[in-house]
Amino acid sequence: MIYKQAQIDKYLKKPENTIKAFVIYGNNDGLVAEYVKNLIQTVSKDLYDPFQVVYFNGSDVSAEPANLFAEYTAQSLMGGRRVIVVKDADNNLTKHLKVLFDGTPSDTLILLSSATLNKKSSLVTLAETRDDMAVIACYDDRDEDIFTTARKMMIDNDLTISNEALQLLCSRLSNDRRTNIGEIDKLITYMGDKKNIAVEDIKEVIADQSASSSDDLCYYTACGYSEKSQKALQKLLNEGEEPVSIIRGMVYHFYKILNCLANMEKGDTPEKAMQKLVPKIIYFRESSFRKQLAIWNKEMVFSVMDLLYKCERDCKTTNMPVQEIVSYTLMQISSKAGRISKQM
Repeated sequence: MIYKQAQIDKYLKKPENTIKAFVIYGNNDGLVAEYVKNLIQTVSKDLYDPFQVVYFNGSDVSAEPANLFAEYTAQSLMGGRRVIVVKDADNNLTKHLKVLFDGTPSDTLILLSSATLNKKSSLVTLAETRDDMAVIACYDDRDEDIFTTARKMMIDNDLTISNEALQLLCSRLSNDRRTNIGEIDKLITYMGDKKNIAVEDIKEVIADQSASSSDDLCYYTACGYSEKSQKALQKLLNEGEEPVSIIRGMVYHFYKILNCLANMEKGDTPEKAMQKLVPKIIYFRESSFRKQLAIWNKEMVFSVMDLLYKCERDCKTTNMPVQEIVSYTLMQISSKAGRISKQM
């Protein structure tokens, strides 16, 4: 079965022995490592307790599956449940797990982690279709996840942080949780006995780790930052993002601007109009989105929508230079926003 965040949180609070294994996969190494750690600690608070925790590499288990069978059926000398962690798990384990779970009684928990598996992998499919296995997909952190991680670490370490400093911190963090935790740990160490984090502290300690994302592209373009917009676009294209998906993301972003402008015409302040959006604008992007509401009016947004719809149509036309079309379209939009911004 597929585990969403609410099910994961429930399991971590009250583990169920009916779940025999978790498959934790995805390109967010930090998030994978965090879930593995938290799931181990549902069995043993000590991550390296030799009586309760066993570690394997996936290649070792594939070469000698008998070792997995032996550890799965072994009893803890200290009593209680045991956990087996298989790092870099691959599809070679699928057939062995079917035999293991269908014919071997045990309450040992197995955690299979991997950065190379995907939704179509046989190991993931097996876990999705069985009631005694669970799948946790770990992809790049979204803005909300970055914000939540930063806030939690501040609270856990009894630190306060100014609004401006938190916005700057989140904007400089990356989409990988392990990297973010390392950067925030570095900041916490730097603070020493100081308890309030200011903008100057962020500038001093945290390098800009942020990776281009579709949100970055939307905000750079709508704010008029043409050079940043083009760089973010190129990075997304290099990472394999589909041009049509990029354009649809831009349409959705301008739809949010249009929604707010409509509510502002009815008397809402920009802040109140932004609060009505679902999902809400993430905290550290609020000032940027507010700027966009000052740049664009309804007529201009309708013109942008027409431009984006034409771009999507052209992208679907055979033999058209798709990447060049998208680049030119976004340049038109960002240049328009840049000119207006300079006049404000």
